[in-house]
Amino acid sequence: MQSSKRERIKKKIAFDEAALEQLQAAYLALISGQVQSYTIGRRSLTRFQLADLKDEMEALEQEIDELEGMLCGGKRRKALGVIPRDW
Repeated sequence: MQSSKRERIKKKIAFDEAALEQLQAAYLALISGQVQSYTIGRRSLTRFQLADLKDEMEALEQEIDELEGMLCGGKRRKALGVIPRDW
């Protein structure tokens, strides 16, 4: 793998980890009752949006795992989701 590509992946991992830390701090502040709302950048979250916040954290964790896998020589995993519908 090219060193410039590896460096870009490392930078992206560092960025995602910093964003994940911010999301985790917001989540902890909201569930502890310290605050009723939390702002990250231009987005505001309230206690009632905890599920959205948790979904974002899980997505970032998955992306970090995929990027770390790429650094170790693995290929990006492709996720396939199936939503069963009862028609």
